[in-house]
Amino acid sequence: MNIKRIHHVAYRCIDAKETVNFYRDLLNMDFQLAIAEDNVPSTGEPDPYMHVFLDAGMGNVLAFFELPNSPKMGRDEQTPEWVQHIAFEVEDMDALLAAKARLEKAGIDVLGPTNHTIFKSIYFFDPNGHRIELAANTAQPGMLEELKRVAPAMLDEWAETKKAPKHADWLHSGQPFKGTQS
Repeated sequence: MNIKRIHHVAYRCIDAKETVNFYRDLLNMDFQLAIAEDNVPSTGEPDPYMHVFLDAGMGNVLAFFELPNSPKMGRDEQTPEWVQHIAFEVEDMDALLAAKARLEKAGIDVLGPTNHTIFKSIYFFDPNGHRIELAANTAQPGMLEELKRVAPAMLDEWAETKKAPKHADWLHSGQPFKGTQS
């Protein structure tokens, strides 16, 4: 199998029009199309829905379902609020800071920028309660390659100990990155 890309990622929304307006007006996503049915195509169940699709850039599509006959939408209360999120890459730090200013001007509470060493991010919530992250890459040459190199060992250690492995401590040490670590 050769997966080409993510065709689309779909989430539930409270109000399709409000959701489209948010992503179009505040995040500059182009509203691509809407599909509405009275019956679910895959199951045949009578359950009307509105399915909207937005261009998230470079062939990535973000989609939402409005389901008026379903119980009120909630979130997974067993998972911390910060875990489940949708992250979008922006061009650079100037774009990240401009997005933050634009969102705050629209009355959106924004957290950050948060420094993750290889990127900096801001966080906020869409009208449906989905956490959104905008990230600007800040990795120095060699950082991503080093993280890929140590990833299998980190995963193996995590599987055994359930404690944060120290293979990439340079990420949070505040020390300069010195290339491939031994």
